[in-house]
Amino acid sequence: MSSFVAQRNGRAATAEDLAPLAFAGFAHFTAMQVRGGRVRGLDLHLDRLRTASVDLFGRALPDDLVRSYLRTALESGPADVSLTATVHLSQGEPEVLVRTRPPASGPEGPLALTAVEHERFLPAIKHVGEAAKTYFRRAAAGEGRDDAAFVDRRGRLSEATIWNLAFWDGDTVLWPDADLLRGTTMGIVRRRLGTLGVSQRVQEITLADLPGLRGAVVMNSWTPGIAVSRIGPAPLPEAPSFVASLHQAYESEPLTHP
Repeated sequence: MSSFVAQRNGRAATAEDLAPLAFAGFAHFTAMQVRGGRVRGLDLHLDRLRTASVDLFGRALPDDLVRSYLRTALESGPADVSLTATVHLSQGEPEVLVRTRPPASGPEGPLALTAVEHERFLPAIKHVGEAAKTYFRRAAAGEGRDDAAFVDRRGRLSEATIWNLAFWDGDTVLWPDADLLRGTTMGIVRRRLGTLGVSQRVQEITLADLPGLRGAVVMNSWTPGIAVSRIGPAPLPEAPSFVASLHQAYESEPLTHP
């Protein structure tokens, strides 16, 4: 059974189905890790797709229909996969392309990040065709760094190329106060930290603030936390207890069948 599945609206996608998408830049998506045929934070993924569809297209598909497309794709492959659901318009109507591939867990870290001034267009939407993210990742690699973090025009750290950022002051998890994509993993961790009694707050964080912090991580659908050893000129301690608490919070979220 192959990990590679591509379906359009619940049916195997043909070359004719996929050809127009190769040139489509007006679409949005969500990405998730599926384990045992189940996923964490399914409600957050559905909310992301629904909200982005309304913002971009003026209407959205019913959640139950989207879930049926996810379920059909998962029934065609192994129990553990990476899954991406992309919503686009075809003849004026939203359609869903579901793609699966082998499961992933991200790099081990710690990661060293460059700091670049950049603000994503429509940052609250996970949309396709963002060349800047790939450009800045490649530029970071050319400088001997692993990836790039974004600093907005007000000097605030917001997010990284394909990651959310989280920081640790020794007592409290700090989430950046800036315009950014609020990731599903970030949403899971934030709502579960409270049940574990871990303090958290949202605040503006600049490069000048980093020397006073006790740790930082990146997170996305691959992982709830990979240690960051440096952002721009500022080194950061790895803070293994901080990373462990984020993983504990994430793993306490129940897995759900689509």
